Amino acid sequence: MALETSPDAPAAVRTIANGIASWINQLGAVWVEGQLTDVSIGRGTTTVFGTLRDTDADISLRFTCNRRVFEAVDPPVTDGSRVVVNAKPNFFARRGTLALAVSEIRHVGIGELLARIERLKQLLAAEGLFAAYRKQKLPFLPHTIGLICGRDSAAERDVLENAKRRWPAVAFRVEYASVQGPAAAGEVMQALRRLDGDDSVEVIVIARGGGSLEDLLPFSDEGLIRAVSQAKTPIVSAIGHEPDSPLLDLVADLRASTPTDAAKRIVPDVREELDGVRLLRERGARAINGWLERELHALAAIRSRPALAAPVADLQRRSDEINALVDRSRRTLTHRLDRAADDIAHRLASVRALSPKATLERGYSVLQLADGTAVRETAQVAPGELLQARVSDGRFTVEVKTEENPT
Repeated sequence: MALETSPDAPAAVRTIANGIASWINQLGAVWVEGQLTDVSIGRGTTTVFGTLRDTDADISLRFTCNRRVFEAVDPPVTDGSRVVVNAKPNFFARRGTLALAVSEIRHVGIGELLARIERLKQLLAAEGLFAAYRKQKLPFLPHTIGLICGRDSAAERDVLENAKRRWPAVAFRVEYASVQGPAAAGEVMQALRRLDGDDSVEVIVIARGGGSLEDLLPFSDEGLIRAVSQAKTPIVSAIGHEPDSPLLDLVADLRASTPTDAAKRIVPDVREELDGVRLLRERGARAINGWLERELHALAAIRSRPALAAPVADLQRRSDEINALVDRSRRTLTHRLDRAADDIAHRLASVRALSPKATLERGYSVLQLADGTAVRETAQVAPGELLQARVSDGRFTVEVKTEENPT
């Protein structure tokens, strides 16, 4: 029943505290799953104090239990252990605090943890977060590598020392985070966001040494897996040893079996690369020398041919042939011209012999009537008629006197 209070009639603190305690103390015992942290045993007491944290949310409850109950767990529980406890909520009115009074503690079964991880794996796989097409290719030689690891951890030393041994010029930006416990997944996600937002970081390595299944649970956290799948920078998972397989291995762009293996996978070995360059240079030199030798042999073979061995001689031979043809052509043309000239002279002589002028030059003359008609017979003329007499050097007029018959 709610208390009736007013500004004039307020309730006392003890009344409210006792009311809360009375209501909470009526609750029965419950089984609660969580992770133990801040466990301590009071000096000179038999009571164990600690905090039970939620594994997926930043929520916790204080707990108390008898030392015999705490030490009865086999194997012993410590900070970071995932447990299931049977507890009854208690509200301590004097201090105004709520705590779980634990009467039994059990380890979370490995089988149950594996089953949960498998269910989450199937869910994320169905969404395509592990698909091969989502994997990004790592740069051949990154200038700056982001590293997420525990502070002063062996994983950090393995990655840094092996990477710098392989390629001394490589640079790292290291972000420290818890790699075990309830806060690990959140801290790793925060470090991932910082590195992914740095454009100079070309690849990010998330590294941790080996451990139990419970120790590696943060690297199967759903929130971390989704954050890795959304990162624009290639991610390398280097968690635990070869048999360890948290879900981070499946979503990462590259899985390394160990932190040392990650160092070998993200940077090339400078000695191997120099040897490769040397071999390529030697192979290139051999290829070029071989090609030059073949070309020199081919050039020598071409130059040994008569046309190139004595190119002037062939030109001289051709020149002599041309000169001979020119002389032959000239002789032929001269001969033909001489024959043509003789033929013309002969024909000219024939023409001249047959021409009236030649006849006149031999002493003959031609008589022409007044109209220019040649007189061929006596019947054409009459006595007293004037005729034109044409001789070789001119003409003159003659008169017909008598007509005589040659017969």
